[in-house]
Amino acid sequence: MPAALVHPNQDRSKQEIVYAALRDAILNGVLRVGAQVPSTRAMATRWAVSRGTLEVVYERLCAEGYLTRRQGAGTFVSAELPDSYLQVQPGLPMMTPSVAMQPRHHESHVKVGQPFVARLPDPALFPLQDWARHVLRCINKAGEIAAESNQVTGFLPLKQQIAQYLREHRNIVCEPHQVIITTGIRHALALISRAFLRPGDNIAMEDPGYPFGRDIFALAEAKLIDIAITEQGIDVEALSKAQQVRALYVTPSHQSPLGCVMSITKRLAVIDWAQQQGVLIIEDDYDSEFSYSGSPLPALMSHDNSAQTLYCGSFNKTLSAELRVGFLVARGAQLARLNEVVAIHGRAVAFHEQLALAEFMRSGAFARHLRTARQAYAQRRNRLLEILTQHANGKFRVSGHEAGLHLVLWLPADRDESAFCQQAAEHGLQLQPLSLFCRSITLPPAVILGYAALTLAQIEVSARSLATLLVSPASHA
Repeated sequence: MPAALVHPNQDRSKQEIVYAALRDAILNGVLRVGAQVPSTRAMATRWAVSRGTLEVVYERLCAEGYLTRRQGAGTFVSAELPDSYLQVQPGLPMMTPSVAMQPRHHESHVKVGQPFVARLPDPALFPLQDWARHVLRCINKAGEIAAESNQVTGFLPLKQQIAQYLREHRNIVCEPHQVIITTGIRHALALISRAFLRPGDNIAMEDPGYPFGRDIFALAEAKLIDIAITEQGIDVEALSKAQQVRALYVTPSHQSPLGCVMSITKRLAVIDWAQQQGVLIIEDDYDSEFSYSGSPLPALMSHDNSAQTLYCGSFNKTLSAELRVGFLVARGAQLARLNEVVAIHGRAVAFHEQLALAEFMRSGAFARHLRTARQAYAQRRNRLLEILTQHANGKFRVSGHEAGLHLVLWLPADRDESAFCQQAAEHGLQLQPLSLFCRSITLPPAVILGYAALTLAQIEVSARSLATLLVSPASHA
């Protein structure tokens, strides 16, 4: 029996443990080529796991070429192992990434079903069968639409649907040709950096703010100017004191990570300042689709008549984190410059995927999904807050809970963020301290709670554990 089954690790399922154990046994020669493998019934009894788990593992190993099933005879180790076709030839040099190439922010920390870093859309809510039908139709029509697929800035039907969606839901009046299809927010920021930023340019950013955004602008050798966040959004007074700013990056709909919404007054003040100073505004419309206390405010771009604002949006948080489709809206000279850059980089998203998404939106399936997801996420948020209030009232406060997929849990002043997160980890809770998102500013102790990709059952258990930690005596790092 694998040791990992005797001492379970929460990071790995039984299915993964069994798969790894059998695959390693084959590769290490414990199960030799041509050897018969025990039946799933025998292995299930021996390793104390369900037979269904063994069946899934055996099917996976057969699909990958490690095992072969013979009708009436049993299951055997394949004569030709798939790894022999995948391994690099001996003697070829191996490249080791330098320290500078290593990412500093690990996306694996944000995962489905892990309390409380589940700041992702719930894949169980994604209408997969409906989506598959749209994709299949588009593949069957591939020959008919191939002539239009050479548009490097995006496939026209999808750009039309996005432009219509933005007019109806974000109050942005734009034409399809002003929409550029990207793989997501980071791709959009990379294109903007390449098009408009030069080494040494000053770019103002929210603090705390989006870590990957900082890294992308740093790669362009821009100088980051940290601007603090107030309860109603970015500190406009501090912003007005910044000198020689080339661009401003903001998340006005649900500030990342604090979750506050930039007020109309501040939006107009930011636009006025940008027009006077000739500053480019980069609007990341983060989490605007999920508002729980009323209609979301119109996008900042909808108030800007000077073409100073670049608007970035994505389907990665609304539909699926694996979809990797986003969009960028620009006007005037900014659009012309971006088109030049995109023409060099080439199309980023496959045309059949773009067409499927266009049909998905046109059919009304996208709007239906948003309604379903919003209701589910609001229910999960409400239950999380109910349990915390019931079991730890007075030991915390929250903010940023009126929209989005996460909220901020502010700890008592005597709690240490790192020590609290360490305690939570010992109870199976993965918390992100707010300080990870800060660069220059120091804020009171707080953690980020993602709840969208958790089931109600997971919230019931993990919220009670979190409440127990909140009422327990403070420990210090």
